[in-house]
Amino acid sequence: MIWTVYLSGEIHTDWREQIEAGAEAAGLPVEFTAPVTNHAASDAAGDMLGKPDVAFWRDHQSSKVNSIRTKTMLEQCDLAVIRFGDKYKQWNAAFDAGFCAAMGTPYITLHNDDIVHPLKEVDSAAMAWAQTPEQVVEVLKYVTATG
Repeated sequence: MIWTVYLSGEIHTDWREQIEAGAEAAGLPVEFTAPVTNHAASDAAGDMLGKPDVAFWRDHQSSKVNSIRTKTMLEQCDLAVIRFGDKYKQWNAAFDAGFCAAMGTPYITLHNDDIVHPLKEVDSAAMAWAQTPEQVVEVLKYVTATG
């Protein structure tokens, strides 16, 4: 079985690349999907439909276009990794975690211990909490093992 793992959340560090490289080095039977990680492109996702004058409506329109990809990939994944970084509040990542919880899709949270308290509800529905990409790879090794 090839596992589809959706990598959600923070876009300002190379955590996705670290997980992908670790999984490849370990020869894991996984394929990765992710949201659009180019911040400017994501913010402009709906601009092709006409750029609204009010920022709220631009964000609203772009979030709907982005959600076509996000919703589809979350519905199709076997497992999600939800990353919360240090610099920005990732409300979209919290939304993705809630979506996974509602669908019954297992997810791993990835964040430092200094934000355990604000993420207590998100973490309580997660199947694992990792603090490093290497820990995520170790979980993937275990869950994809065939013996």
